[in-house]
Amino acid sequence: MLTSTQSSIFQLTEEQLAVRDAAREFAQSELWAGVIERDEHQKFPAEQIKKMGELGFMGMMVSPEYGGGGMDTVSYVLAMEEISKVDASCSVIMSVNNSLVCWGLEKYGTEEQKRKYLPGLTSGEIIGAFCLSEPEAGSDATMQRTTAEDKGDHYLINGTKNWITNGSSASVYIVIAQTNPELKHRGINAIIVERDTPGFVVGPKENKLGIRGSDTHSLMFNDVKVPKENRIGEDGFGFKFAMQVLAGGRIGIAAQALGIASGSYELALKYAKERKAFGVPISQHQAIQFKLADMATNIDAARLLCLQAAYDKDMHQDYAKSGAMAKLFASRIAMETSVEAVQVHGGYGFVKEFHVERLMRDAKITQIYEGTSEIQKIVISREILK
Repeated sequence: MLTSTQSSIFQLTEEQLAVRDAAREFAQSELWAGVIERDEHQKFPAEQIKKMGELGFMGMMVSPEYGGGGMDTVSYVLAMEEISKVDASCSVIMSVNNSLVCWGLEKYGTEEQKRKYLPGLTSGEIIGAFCLSEPEAGSDATMQRTTAEDKGDHYLINGTKNWITNGSSASVYIVIAQTNPELKHRGINAIIVERDTPGFVVGPKENKLGIRGSDTHSLMFNDVKVPKENRIGEDGFGFKFAMQVLAGGRIGIAAQALGIASGSYELALKYAKERKAFGVPISQHQAIQFKLADMATNIDAARLLCLQAAYDKDMHQDYAKSGAMAKLFASRIAMETSVEAVQVHGGYGFVKEFHVERLMRDAKITQIYEGTSEIQKIVISREILK
């Protein structure tokens, strides 16, 4: 069992360490080769995601009753860090499937919904997507323009969703839509839409700065008829559902940012020991030593914040503040560390084959999706001022 003192000293269990080591081995042996090509050509890592499902990384926290690994959030954070060190595109696919889709379905779905969708999602046979953002609803998730009109035994969905991870590769989409506008956010529902439903259209793929291996699309819903049994929770529960899954999702993205930072640092450390300038390895120059010292310190601090948030979630404690703190800090450290890793590499840092430029591009999105850094500060300040 993971234990935590007031000074946030963690002792990982043998099982948690085994999960971390398995994720590290997989990332190094299966993801490293071809990661630059996947980034360059925006190639979805279908084969790699299938293997991740076979190894249990796509439904880590889901109960074994539904085909999942039954693991804790700490193990999930450890695995996310290792995967993200090598390929953040794979880790965001993993994060959405675990945190936003599987967790939400198991926590709030009906028994029929869980048995119908979770086994395929946890095995990697199918992938899930979470559809909240819209052209005019990003940070303000209450402004849903997508509608789910109540037709008695079914809903009729119309609208557009933006920036949807797994947009074209998913088979199951959790769509947040407004049913009762007069009730504002209390009239929003979360509804499961299957890929082949008539009227559902996947828009063009976004050409992104980073995480280019993951597929990000706009989605269009044109009179999409969905049975009532596909609603998650009671009528009007959709906004609360979205906020609950995003609170947990922040922990996954914090771990992704941590992995990008630690991957950047490891590459910079290795290069600094090998590259020579003025007759000695550049690691012997104080200017480089201080950069490495700052990287190592910040990464350890970010890791402790991630573990604290994961521990709070596992202990069924309020993790709104700790999750927001972890994402805010880890995403900043991912950006700062990856930029410094490029600097340590000098001109080689600007070249794709040395990987750090890709990590720098991947880092930026961690400050934006699943709640911008500014939104995290709102969450944190609200919590500390209660």
